[in-house]
Amino acid sequence: MTKRKLEELNLMDDFLANAMAMNKEVNVLCYKKILSVLLEKELGEISIKAQSMIQGDDTDLRGIRLDVEINEKDKESEVETVYDYEPHTKNDLDFPRHSRFYQAKVDGRYVRSGLRDFSKIPNLFVITITNFDIFGENQMIYTFRNKCKEIPELEYNDGLTFLYFNTKGAKGGSESIHNMLKYIESTREENEVDAATKEIAEYVKRVKRAPEVEAGFMTLGDRMDLDNAKAREEGREEERWSLIASMVQDGEITLEIAAKRLDISREEFKEKMNNYCTK
Repeated sequence: MTKRKLEELNLMDDFLANAMAMNKEVNVLCYKKILSVLLEKELGEISIKAQSMIQGDDTDLRGIRLDVEINEKDKESEVETVYDYEPHTKNDLDFPRHSRFYQAKVDGRYVRSGLRDFSKIPNLFVITITNFDIFGENQMIYTFRNKCKEIPELEYNDGLTFLYFNTKGAKGGSESIHNMLKYIESTREENEVDAATKEIAEYVKRVKRAPEVEAGFMTLGDRMDLDNAKAREEGREEERWSLIASMVQDGEITLEIAAKRLDISREEFKEKMNNYCTK
């Protein structure tokens, strides 16, 4: 398997998306700008969590790992808004049910014992970005909210929105959204075409130049290759997964690098990781 160079990574790649989220100098600025363009609204004060884990409720129930979790505090409202930001490059999931499961796990974390005022549950946006068309309608954006079948115009304000952004979509959306999705899909200089993408490009360049990011990308994969090969050769399968899972949990390496080194899909690695974390 050919190893890509750090400068070749796009914002669809797990390693770079996570590196951006972990960099405290640019993470808030970067993701606030991305969301403000994609959602076409200005965000309030936000905080970022990179690859946070929500455990399963029992040892035989799976948990989830959020790629980038963005929390927004609205000064005019007591209700917080949570954005689950998930890039996907493989069309190997039932995405509507996958998003439903993620929504349930995220919501469960914010419902404390004894809660009586359910209006305090945060608004939730489950944001999926793909470089393929999940629904086959050539839309740039697919927005789903719950509504009443009998009276479609009746407002059903449960605070939940599922958003699917298709980087290859031609219908709907604005020029600004199109430009941002194009840059996320292909993070190259030729796609820095407006003020927003040029701003994100500066953050990306700063993170890619960071010594710890370069060192992490160049050396941790090689280290894992070596340790992984030794464990496989000696038949120590459990130790092999323990090593890899520990590296991901400690933030030394991301899901994408781990999956690529093992030559499996990102989702296969996530499932194995969830099983490891519930032991």
